[in-house]
Amino acid sequence: MLVSYNWLKKYVDLGNVTPEELAAKITKSGIEVEGVEYVSEQSTDVVVGYVASCEKHPDADKLNLCQVDVGEEKLQIICGAPNVAQGQKVAVAKPGAVLPGNFKIKKVKLRGIESNGMICSLKELGIEEKYIPTDIADGIFVFPEDATVGEPVDELLNLNDAVLELDVLANRADALSMLGVAYEVAAILDQPVKLPDEAVAVEESESVNNYISVEVEAIDLNPYYGAFVIKDVEIKPSPLWMRNHLMAAGIRPINNVVDITNYVLLEYGQPLHAFDYDKFASEKIVVRRAKNDETITTLDGQERTLTDENLVITNGKEPVALAGVMGGLDTEVTAETTNVLLEAAYFDAITVRKTVKQTGLRSESSTRFEKGVDPNRVKKAGIRACLLLQQYAGGKVVAGAAEFDELERTEKVVEIDTTHINNRLGTEMTTVDIASTLKRLQFDYKQDADQFTVHVPTRRGDITLFEDMLEEVARIYGYDNLPFTLPGGTGQSGGITERQQLKRRVKNFIQGAGLMENLTYSLTNEQDVKRLISPEVANVTTAPVALAMPMSEDHKYLRLSILPELLQVLSYNRARSQVNLGYYEMGSIFISAENELTTQPDEQLRLSGALTGTWSEQAWQQEKKEVDFYVVKGIVEGLFDYLQIPVTFSQTKLANMHPGRCALVEIENKTVGFLGQLHPTLQKELDLKETYVFDLNLEEVFTSYHAVPAYTQIPKYPSIARDIAFILDNDVNGGDVKQVIEEIGAPLVNRVEIFDLYQGDNLEDGKKSIAYSLLYQHPEKTLKDEEVEESYQKIITAVNEKFKAYVRS
Repeated sequence: MLVSYNWLKKYVDLGNVTPEELAAKITKSGIEVEGVEYVSEQSTDVVVGYVASCEKHPDADKLNLCQVDVGEEKLQIICGAPNVAQGQKVAVAKPGAVLPGNFKIKKVKLRGIESNGMICSLKELGIEEKYIPTDIADGIFVFPEDATVGEPVDELLNLNDAVLELDVLANRADALSMLGVAYEVAAILDQPVKLPDEAVAVEESESVNNYISVEVEAIDLNPYYGAFVIKDVEIKPSPLWMRNHLMAAGIRPINNVVDITNYVLLEYGQPLHAFDYDKFASEKIVVRRAKNDETITTLDGQERTLTDENLVITNGKEPVALAGVMGGLDTEVTAETTNVLLEAAYFDAITVRKTVKQTGLRSESSTRFEKGVDPNRVKKAGIRACLLLQQYAGGKVVAGAAEFDELERTEKVVEIDTTHINNRLGTEMTTVDIASTLKRLQFDYKQDADQFTVHVPTRRGDITLFEDMLEEVARIYGYDNLPFTLPGGTGQSGGITERQQLKRRVKNFIQGAGLMENLTYSLTNEQDVKRLISPEVANVTTAPVALAMPMSEDHKYLRLSILPELLQVLSYNRARSQVNLGYYEMGSIFISAENELTTQPDEQLRLSGALTGTWSEQAWQQEKKEVDFYVVKGIVEGLFDYLQIPVTFSQTKLANMHPGRCALVEIENKTVGFLGQLHPTLQKELDLKETYVFDLNLEEVFTSYHAVPAYTQIPKYPSIARDIAFILDNDVNGGDVKQVIEEIGAPLVNRVEIFDLYQGDNLEDGKKSIAYSLLYQHPEKTLKDEEVEESYQKIITAVNEKFKAYVRS
């Protein structure tokens, strides 16, 4: 809701409160103000000028030479606007003036003739183009004849106005109107509300019943319908002040009839609709449910096919409007309209919402009907519009309103008492404080000692319970005035569980390794739900869980793996020239061990990652490291080392994974996930280059985690490094040899690392050479060469016996 500060001043005395201060007060009272913007940047030395003469420029067909009276002097100004003419009153920026955007006006010569100033359009004065009336969008702005020559234009054009943008939640439909905001601001500032005039001088010689009658067939959807007739209207621009207020509220002015309905919509929060009475072609309004496949051409020129869930206004024969949403093209008010049929009605919110969803025609009117309008303002809004049509369109208002009325207007009654309120809020308010708050809210009430019986006005449909009134008292009393304490006392401060700590530690490590977190859908399609499922999950699940009513085929199944959706994110970004990517996600998969789901599926927390492209690059050294199997394996190994959980890897073959670059991740011989490269076929399908993934069962990882503090003393004694290379059969895993070295070399061998693999010349067919680096170190003494050599030979013997290997010379 956009609220004009200057418009609001019509209803509430804002005193010296600035727009920014008012925004802060409104926000503190419970309705968030998202921002304050001014209609235009400040201009200087722009005044009303009178075009005394307008002649063609002697040397330019599209320029006009104007003599403009600005009060104290007459200026010669060259203007290229197509609509400039003698006798107009226009906005003139005098020499030395500064326009929005720090645009300075100087004396210049155009085609040899001096120009002293500029005749301005609204756009040049800082008003957004989308709000400028279409008839002057390409030209200068012309003031009404009563504008005073030499008067500054800021107030005349509302350029000094500020607009507050309110974030109105669904329960505060009252704040979708200027009067609703006025009541709110009046309560905050403890000021009265000045209500608009509704005194209409009607044509008593005629009755509206001679022109129109109302019949409602769908009473449950339309409990009130009022029709007014205004004759002999003159279609012309609406008054300047009204156009200013509409533009500040984000609505483009059109003509006086349409502008008045929009103005009252914003003022009262009650949508209205104006029909051309002569085009209505009937003396009877019938409101009914639409028939299936019935059609109507709406004001936007679109033919729409209706269903029996839509509510329509008809002339007894065919639809002329979609109730609460949009009028029909056939009865549109145009420049030729002379007689207006004005609708003020109360429509069912759910029906309007369904029609909006079906047609996509969301508007200021439908928004208010969807959230709920004040039943006591429906007819008043129609009367207010009649008054404005009388004043600014020269209309003659026919006496009375043709009505159907079964609308419930009873006020809700809520009981409150001082003791109960103080107990809930922890305050020490007096009965006088509460009575004062109710008066500021302008709620009628009866008081008996500290008991209050509050009659809630119908404009506040959100208040029905004691708790609602409690909130009203609290926010007007001031949230800042409420006492505060720590929940449960200072000795019971909150904390996080061990599982939450572990999740944070895992995320911190993975992010520290260089991966970015991603969040994907937990729902996937039939093809992806079967892909990249970890073996331990595939062994226990029977079938993926399907939704009974999916949003779409792409979101039909609960996922059994995070990786397919993660790979879609990689593919999406790669298609947009992002080639070096590393993502991870911590989330749930959903496992069902039953053919027919009778219980909720088990949720299992998993950690998945996907990497592609360049892992690291040193531009100066011209070094580049692409993502490969060992990068991903190193990340996973580092995570388990960080958590101090022993882990092993074993080569495997899995569907959709590269057959030679895939490994199971195991804790104590129990599979907890896998890692490796995607199969080239799948990579091509997803339009990816070499891509590596990992997937871990965090439930098992967390179960294996033991939070036992450990300390390793910094070695005091020197270490000895030995390298050794074994000739092995191709089918022998280097990791198996490493494990034997660690077992035989313990406790003297402190660390074993593989640092080289060689296959090629000088080796027999079917053989390979793997080199290991051994670090010897004793925590309590300096090792002697004899001790190291003895251990070294034992390792050679053990590897030789187990793997038929020998040392490469």
